[in-house]
Amino acid sequence: MKIKAFSLLLLLILSACGSKREVASKNNKNKTTTEKIISYARSFEGTPYKFGGTTKRGMDCSGLIYTSFLSQDISLPRVSSEMAKKGKTLRQREIRPGDLVFFRTNKRRRRINHVGLVVNHDKSGIYFIHSSTSRGVIVSKLEENYWKKAYVLAKRIL
Repeated sequence: MKIKAFSLLLLLILSACGSKREVASKNNKNKTTTEKIISYARSFEGTPYKFGGTTKRGMDCSGLIYTSFLSQDISLPRVSSEMAKKGKTLRQREIRPGDLVFFRTNKRRRRINHVGLVVNHDKSGIYFIHSSTSRGVIVSKLEENYWKKAYVLAKRIL
């Protein structure tokens, strides 16, 4: 009797674990590539800034974008100014989640030095995730005065 009860309990536990994995797997399969890239990038929110970083220990802006796209086997250049040469150039009204936004934050140098990944675009604005030198990986709004002045262009990779 104890063996039957143990076998039944074991069977219930194993079948429950199997069904949970299947549900998680199905949910992941239903996500688009864009959603997976955004989700991966958002998993780094709160990570501190580190020049050249690509891990939870520290991340820079292009490292965040580079690793997020690489998580879906999409290879991009490692540097934001080189990333800006890829994809299709967009008007601001064409921007949608998954697109990249590029900035020139150093007034003395006339080249792109910052990149973010658009995570949302609705009536309230365009939101992008990036790694800020002062606050680490955060979501900002393109319409904020600082970003509006530094904005250069947007590109669609996917």
